[in-house]
Amino acid sequence: MGEKYQTLSELNLKGQFLGFIGDKPEKYKHLQLVIPSGEVKIKLPKDLRCSLVSTLVPGEQIRVSAISKLNPRTSKLKLIAYRVQPVACCPIHNHLPETTAKIMVCQKSGCIKQGGKGLLSQLEKTLCDRGLLDKVKIEHTDCQKRCSSAPSCVLILGKKQYKKNHPDAIASLLDNHLKGCLKSGRIVKKAHNDEAKIRE
Repeated sequence: MGEKYQTLSELNLKGQFLGFIGDKPEKYKHLQLVIPSGEVKIKLPKDLRCSLVSTLVPGEQIRVSAISKLNPRTSKLKLIAYRVQPVACCPIHNHLPETTAKIMVCQKSGCIKQGGKGLLSQLEKTLCDRGLLDKVKIEHTDCQKRCSSAPSCVLILGKKQYKKNHPDAIASLLDNHLKGCLKSGRIVKKAHNDEAKIRE
C-alpha cells in the first residue's frame, strides 16, 4: 500500500532548472530546481513529462506551480508540479544578497493536534502570497520543548531567533530582514564604487 499524503497548499517557485532525474527520458519523473534556499526535487505528472523533456534546457530560469503534500506519519514533504513555464526575462534583482533565513516548524503529535498542520499550510500560503517562499528554508522538526506554546515555530534570521507562530508576523520579519540585507548590499557596492573613483 502506498504512503498517504495530505495536501497542504499550492506553491509558485522560480529558479534555475538543473535537469531531470532518471536514467533515460521515458523514465524522467522529477526535475531539480535551484532556488535561493537550496535545491528542490519536484515530481512531474505524466502529462507534463513529454513536453518538458523536449523544451527545457538545463540552466534556464523557470517558474513552477506545484502542490505541496505532507505524509503525517513520516513528516515527509513532497512537491508535485502542475504547470512549468520558462521565465521570459531575468529580473534586475536576479542576484540577491545571501541571507540565512530558516523557519523550523514542530511536527510532533502534540503540536499537530494543536494546529501544527494548519500553521504549516497557512505559513506556506502567506509566504507564497508575499513572494517570500523561495527566499527561506522551511524545516519540519521534532519536539522543540515549547509544548505550552503549541504549535511551536521558530524563525531564524542570521544569528537571531524569533519564537513566533503567526504567519503574518513571520512574513513581516522575514521581509524586513531581506530588505535590510538588500540595502546593506547596495551600501557596500556604492562604497566600492566610490573607492574606485577616488583611485582613478
